[in-house]
Amino acid sequence: MERIVIEGTPKTPTINFDMSTGLLEIKGRSIPENSIEFYKPLVEHLERYAQKPLSETSVNIQLEYFNTSSSKCILDVFKKLETIAKGGSQIIINWYYEQDDEDMLEAGEDYQAIINVPFKMIEVND
Repeated sequence: MERIVIEGTPKTPTINFDMSTGLLEIKGRSIPENSIEFYKPLVEHLERYAQKPLSETSVNIQLEYFNTSSSKCILDVFKKLETIAKGGSQIIINWYYEQDDEDMLEAGEDYQAIINVPFKMIEVND
C-alpha cells in the first residue's frame, strides 16, 4: 500500500499517512494559502484507502493552530474516516491539545460532536 508524506512548513502541518499500517498523523500549524488544495492529496488517499481499509486505523491530530478554511478541510478528513468506520473498521482519533489551550480542546470536542467516531482527548504538557 501507499504512503503520503507532506513535510510541514510554518503555514502547513506535517501529514504522514501510511496505508499499510493504518496510521495517519497531522501535526503543526494549518494556515495554508489554499486549504482545499493542501488537503486534497490526503483526501484522495483516504478515498483509495476506504476501498480496502485495515481493520483498525489510528489517527493522531496534534495541531497548534488552524484557520477557518483548514477546519472545513479537517472536517472533510473526519467525514472520510467516519465513512470507513461505517464500513466496519475501527477508527481511533487521538486529539492532542496543550494543557492550557482551551480553544484546541473545544475544537476537538466540536468535531467529536459532529463525527460519529470516538475521540480520545489527550492533554500534553507544553
